Amino acid sequence: MFKSLIIFILIFFCNTLQAQELPPIEVFSPKTYGAENQNWSIAQAPNKFIYAANNSGLLEYNGAKWTLYPSPNETIMRSVNVVDNKIYTGCYMEFGFWKKNQFNELKYTSLSNKLKISLIEDEQIWNIIALDNWVLFQSLNRIYIYNTISDSFTTIDAETIYTKIYKVNNRIYFQQLEKGLYTIKNSIAVLVSDDVLFKKEHIVNIYEQDKQLLVQTENKGFYIYKDNNLKPWQIPASELLNSVTVYNSIQLADYGFVLGTISNGVIYLTQNGAVNYSINHTQGLNNNTVLSVYEDLEKNIWLGLDNGINCVNSNAPYSIYTDTNGKLGTIYASAIYDDNLYLGTNQGLFYKPFNSNGEFSFVEGTKGQVWCLNLYDDTLFCGHNTGTYVIDGDSAKQISGIQGAWGIKAIASNPNLLLQGDYSGLHVLEKINKQWRLRNKVKGFNISSKFFEFYDTNKILLSHEYKGVFKLTLDNDFKTVKAIERDSLLANGLNSSLIKYKSDILYAYKAGVFKYNLKSNTFIKDSVLSQLIDQTDYSTGKLIFDASANQLWGFSNKYISYSSPEALSYTPKINKIAFPTVLRKGATGYENILKLSNSKYLLGFSGGYVIIDLAKAEKKVYNIAIHSIESFTLNSDKVKQVASDVPFFKNKENNIEFNYSIPEFEKYQTTEYQYQLQGIYEAWSPWSVQSTELFKNLPYGEYTFKVRGRVGSVLTSNVATFSFLIAKPWYLSDVMITMYVLIVLLFSLLMHYVYKNYYKKQRIKLLQETERELEMKQLENKQQLMAFKNEKLQQDIENKNRELAISTMNLIKKNEFLNTIKKELKTATESDKQMKSVIKIIDKNLNSTDDWKFFEQAFNNADKNFLKKIKSIHTELTPNDLKLCAYLRLNLSSKEIAPLLNISPRSVEVKRYRLRKKMNLPHETSLTNYILDI
Repeated sequence: MFKSLIIFILIFFCNTLQAQELPPIEVFSPKTYGAENQNWSIAQAPNKFIYAANNSGLLEYNGAKWTLYPSPNETIMRSVNVVDNKIYTGCYMEFGFWKKNQFNELKYTSLSNKLKISLIEDEQIWNIIALDNWVLFQSLNRIYIYNTISDSFTTIDAETIYTKIYKVNNRIYFQQLEKGLYTIKNSIAVLVSDDVLFKKEHIVNIYEQDKQLLVQTENKGFYIYKDNNLKPWQIPASELLNSVTVYNSIQLADYGFVLGTISNGVIYLTQNGAVNYSINHTQGLNNNTVLSVYEDLEKNIWLGLDNGINCVNSNAPYSIYTDTNGKLGTIYASAIYDDNLYLGTNQGLFYKPFNSNGEFSFVEGTKGQVWCLNLYDDTLFCGHNTGTYVIDGDSAKQISGIQGAWGIKAIASNPNLLLQGDYSGLHVLEKINKQWRLRNKVKGFNISSKFFEFYDTNKILLSHEYKGVFKLTLDNDFKTVKAIERDSLLANGLNSSLIKYKSDILYAYKAGVFKYNLKSNTFIKDSVLSQLIDQTDYSTGKLIFDASANQLWGFSNKYISYSSPEALSYTPKINKIAFPTVLRKGATGYENILKLSNSKYLLGFSGGYVIIDLAKAEKKVYNIAIHSIESFTLNSDKVKQVASDVPFFKNKENNIEFNYSIPEFEKYQTTEYQYQLQGIYEAWSPWSVQSTELFKNLPYGEYTFKVRGRVGSVLTSNVATFSFLIAKPWYLSDVMITMYVLIVLLFSLLMHYVYKNYYKKQRIKLLQETERELEMKQLENKQQLMAFKNEKLQQDIENKNRELAISTMNLIKKNEFLNTIKKELKTATESDKQMKSVIKIIDKNLNSTDDWKFFEQAFNNADKNFLKKIKSIHTELTPNDLKLCAYLRLNLSSKEIAPLLNISPRSVEVKRYRLRKKMNLPHETSLTNYILDI
């Protein structure tokens, strides 16, 4: 019987889980954090970093990425606790602490080795607790008490087994199986109680409540210990706790409890012990075995699981209902009516009692798409793909068979009439005898009418996302459209909408929100309300107005936006909640939101809905920090860690990578970063989710790296900065520049000396050239003078030659004349003695040496040194030979020479022959030419 009851409770428990509205769960799988599956302990540092004791070692999470620090002895790490700036860890046969070095990297110090502690064989450190100046390390066999001031330790050995160690109101308690509950006083174990429960039942945790101890057991729930009496704590969850095995638990900041179980996930109890919610693998946990539970500074609940790490955003403004069975489908509309919550989906209409964890039930007869749920005259109308229905509890009564009822509006002039927009245009519903029915179709307009609003008694503005905005004028009986006018100035847009906002009509699409002006009959853009539409990241122009809260809602890919009235002005304030489309998973253009209470709203999407609590959506303060800077040479395998306070990098280490993050852990908050590198990139970069940035091949110079972030729409309160210097290359260093200056100076001096010598030489050379030119001029002048003299001499020679020629010719003529006279005288007076004396005188004149001397003198004047020259060449020549040579030099013929020598021409030829022989001239050489060439 008892066993059957337990099974029933478990079945009931699992069923209620399916209807729970749970906080978001951030899931980190082993693949995500890069380590083993099991995580035994979790802690948080003052800088909000999360640390987890994993089978592979110590995991660090800075909000952007996970870093694994392997166990110092390559064993399973069982425990972790952060005390000030030290992260204490314990594993198999080893315990110590980690601390950031100058490179912002964790380095391990072994306390067990440093203090020369002899550990028990196969000992593992399961828990670490800090109290004042002590840190306690607990294994199954011993408690090590380490004094952080004196750097010393003491031990408390177990007689049996220590299960766990607890800190309660600055006192340390621990359980020793078969012995009871103990406390520590002056480093000595003191028995508190030897109750059978403390001896036999495993104690999970101990808390203080109303000045008494509240004891959490593994299988029997809670007990209250006071005045040495132990009794069960009677709470609503007692029966549930008796049916599960609790491995660990913590008390939250709101005094509630989170229990981690062996096979049922996690259970969240209120301060009074009621079940707030429970989460297991079906609701989103990686695993049902919870090895550790921790609440961080932001009230997130971290779960170290047998397979992964989960973060439950218990303080997030969202509670999520997930349709695990896929029964609901995509939610298009929602409403609260008669204390029931109704959801209209693509599968039909569903309901459940409002504010309950019960399951949703299907309203029979509504299978198919539900487009709208409208309340009017205390009646709930359901616009359906197959027609229009009136809903009453779990029943639906069809009042119209016109397909595709998009929406229903009241007609102000007649409370018994409603105007319905549907696939085929407009129809009128009428109330007769308290029953609603279809009255007529409005003739003259057959376009699908999804969005329409009255702006006068019988005038309607209607929008169609593909065809635009129309102005319709109906007759007074709402049976016929009298006039249709299309707004040509307003563009149609995908996923546009048209709604009534207070007394105004708004049209919204990608370009913004436009308000209809009755005076000008045109739409005018509203700059304030247009902030509800993200034009750069547009998804839909769907707007929803909640008249009860005076709030106008809009949707974009990243945010849900809503307007709220300012206290001192009529201008609405636009608020943004980070809730991206990828997480909403709704049907674009069919967004829906329903007010549940003063601050809670239901937003339907595909496979469930989310409840947004605006009271928890207040803006937080976020800080960003640069965690590490790495510099390295290009194409180098070895990366050098650089401390955050080192501003100097070598020139070749000009590839700088910055790692930064915002320690924010909410699932639906998108964290983005923006950086600026002053000195080269003065503009801020585009927003990015990347938490690292690498700059390659930076030139030398001074830089300041700045990075800021935003979580959702909230900017960080600070801008993290890092100023650094990349050194000049060696050839541009100060020493080298000094050397360059010296080299330039020396080179300048050298060049000055060289140029000075050069110009000196050039000057000397110029002077020499000038002198040479003067000399050349003088020489030219002398040559000209000599030429003139030579010319004169040549003229004199020519004159002499003419004189010689004349005298020679005169001699020839004289001799010829004398020979003629002589010849005539011989013929005429051959016997006359007196004539003979005349002939002798003539012969004497013909053979006169005076004529020769005169000729010789004239010849030498004309051809100076010829006779000497030829005499020097031919020494054997006689004076007569020289005479013949002189006459041949004058190029005289033998006939002309004969009178000069007073011989016959024949004799001249003989003389010429003899002269040739004396000169040894070859036969072919002309004697005259030879003499002329000398």
